[in-house]
Order: sequence, then structure tokens, then C-alpha cells
Amino acid sequence: MQYVVVEGLPAVGKSEILEVLARFYPQRVRVFPELVKEVVLAEHLDPFSDRARLTSAILEALPARMAAVRQARDDGFLCIEESHLGVHRAYALALGDGTFTEGHAELPKTAPKPDAILRLDLPIAQSIKRQAARGTQRFDVSQQVLSGMLEALDRWHAAHDVTPLRVDADRPARAVIGDLEELLGLTYGAPENVLEQTLDVLLLLGRPASGKSEFIDFMKHCPVEERARGFRIAPFLEIDDFPILWQKFEEDDIWEALGRERLHSKRCNGNYAVSDDGLWPFLIERINSKAESLLVRPDTLKHRTLIIEFSRGGASGYADALAELSPRILERAAALYVSVSFEESWRRNIARYDEKARDGILTHSVPREEMERTYGIDDWFSLTDGGCGRLDVGTFSLPYATLPNEPESVDPVVLGERYRAALDPLYALRRDR
Repeated sequence: MQYVVVEGLPAVGKSEILEVLARFYPQRVRVFPELVKEVVLAEHLDPFSDRARLTSAILEALPARMAAVRQARDDGFLCIEESHLGVHRAYALALGDGTFTEGHAELPKTAPKPDAILRLDLPIAQSIKRQAARGTQRFDVSQQVLSGMLEALDRWHAAHDVTPLRVDADRPARAVIGDLEELLGLTYGAPENVLEQTLDVLLLLGRPASGKSEFIDFMKHCPVEERARGFRIAPFLEIDDFPILWQKFEEDDIWEALGRERLHSKRCNGNYAVSDDGLWPFLIERINSKAESLLVRPDTLKHRTLIIEFSRGGASGYADALAELSPRILERAAALYVSVSFEESWRRNIARYDEKARDGILTHSVPREEMERTYGIDDWFSLTDGGCGRLDVGTFSLPYATLPNEPESVDPVVLGERYRAALDPLYALRRDR
């Protein structure tokens, strides 16, 4: 549908509900407030006593409204208009107003024709209560007038062969809005066809402080449709092995406090370093466990992306880690390596460190000893050519892209260009596979 009109009794919530739809779907919906009320306010009219002047002002304002609706519709928006002149004519008849004749009530032949009329149904008694609660007496309508208006409006629908789609508005707001979203085909975030053109599983790799967590933070602050169209990432779930690793450090603190030997780590310059390299495959198995609990359900990644983030180093760090990943992950994955030099990684590692929040994703730090021993070298560029391509991991052909992330930038325009330059070819490789 491209053009819909919403009708209903006073205080049913038309204005408020349509404002919500306009606010939450700004790239898809254009709302046009009730023309009669706009004219009343603009011309300082009494809607009950200034009937002749009101009719004249409505007819004068009508061409501009029709043109605005037509333009918004042509621009691809769903136009939702509050009320219509059939409603105004029904009020005129109920009020005994002869100035708004049948001829005036007819829309001009050039007027855009609604694809549907939606009626928000509400008992008259409830409308009276809500009118009293809103405190705008100048617009309050009596029960007698409302009864007459509804009868006249039903006759108008019958004469124009219109059957309104009805929504029960005598319910909680979430239920009413939910029904309207369904009737109007509004899906929050992005259209389904856009969400279908996104990555299922993204392996986010790179040295500590290379910009992986900043990448995720950027995506979290990017509107859903813009992120899906521009970066091929749908609403996403995250698995990061750093919190798992940090938990092991804290468990070692507990063992130490109990007079036992630390199991996996040692204290290092006010922080921690890994002392047991068996932790690295353990972390991959924990990733596998978390991911498989999601991927075992076929619809988990319907219009979603799973981002799995980890760092590895050494002569075979990434080769070992990728080989240990679950087939459920690898069959749906693409890998993005965020590339910075070791010295740049160390510089950013120091710059981001916050001792009071040292367990934070964006504020933790790796000691120099750990950086040199574990991350001084890594094997990404021996596994790949450093650009985009496919990497054989067991029986799987893993699409990959390398994202150069130097010099450091916090400018969202610069970052957006970098991310897009890597993600576009990565998605193409994944799609073609």
C-alpha cells in the first residue's frame, strides 16, 4: 500500500499513534495530520459554530494537501492521512450543517485514491471518557453527535463501496500499534529483502586494539537499514572470547586468595598474562558451544548476523583457531581481519587502557610481555594475500577480507568508507559461494 487513510472517533489516538509510526519509520512513512483540524487551528475557527467559514477554508486548503500526498507517494513513501472528507461530511450531517453539501464531500477526480481506509474502533462511551481526559474542550463531541456521525459515515462508506479495515482500539497501545504495523506491512529496521542480503556469521579478527571493538561499536550506533544496506550486517548477536578469558583471570584470583596456585594466568604489571597456552583452544571451544546453541535453531539467523570476535598470534595462531571452529560456524561464515602493525596495536592498547574499567571491551589492555610473546607476530598474511579471497579451512572455503585500519581515526565518515571497502567484496564472495 502507498496511501492509507485512518479514521476513528475523537480521542481514539489517531494523532498519537500515527506520530509513533512516523517517528519509528522515518525513511518509509509520511503522516499527514487531519486537514480539518489543521484548518481550524490555522484560521482560529470554532469547529461547531463557524461551519460556513470552515467549509470554505477546507476547500481552499484541499489542493495543496492532495499535491503533498501525491508527491510523497511518488517519492516512494507510505502516506498515512488522518481522517478524510467523508468523516467531515458525516459530522456536518450530524450537526445539521447544510453548508458542506454532497458535492463538496466528493473528492476531486484528480485526488489520490486511498489504497485502504483503516478504522480505529472504539465504543462511544470510551471516546467520551478519553475526550474528558485529554482536556481540550473546544474539540469535544457529544454522544448524540457521535452516534449520528457514525451512522452517516457508514452510509458514506456504502455509497462509495468502501469497506474499512478495522482495528480494535479499546486495547493497550502496543496491541493497537502492532496490528497497524502488520496491516501496513511495516517491519522495524529494514525491509525483509534488504535484511536477506546480509552476512550470516562474521569472524572479526585482528590484533588487540586493532579496532575490532570499535567496529562493533560503530555498527551498534548505525541505523538498522543503513547498516544492512551499506555494511551487509543485520541486527546482530555477539560472541567475544575476551569476557571468557577475563573470567579465567578472576577465577585464578580466587584460587590465589585460597592459597592455591593460579591455573591459567599470572599477574603482570597490574594486569594479567596468559601462562597456559591451552587456554587458546579452550576459548575456541567455548565460542563453538555458544555459537552452536544459537545455530542449532534454523531460524536464529533469519535476518540476523552473528559476529564472533577474537585475537590470535604466533606462527600458526589463526590457522589453529580457524581449524578448531565448529562446522556449523564455518559453513555460514566470512572472516574480516582488521589490520594494524604490532607497534600501532601496542600504542592503541596503551591509549585505551582504563585501570578502573580494565575488564571493559573498549578499555582493557594487554601487558607488553603478553603482547610481544603472543601477538608479536601472527600468521594472517602467511595464510592470505592480505586482500580479499577464499581461505581453505578443512573442507570449507572461507571468504575473507583484510581491512587496513591505519592511521587511527574516530571520524565516522572515514571509518564508514574503510568498513564498506572491505565488507562489500566480502559479502560478494560469501554470496557467490
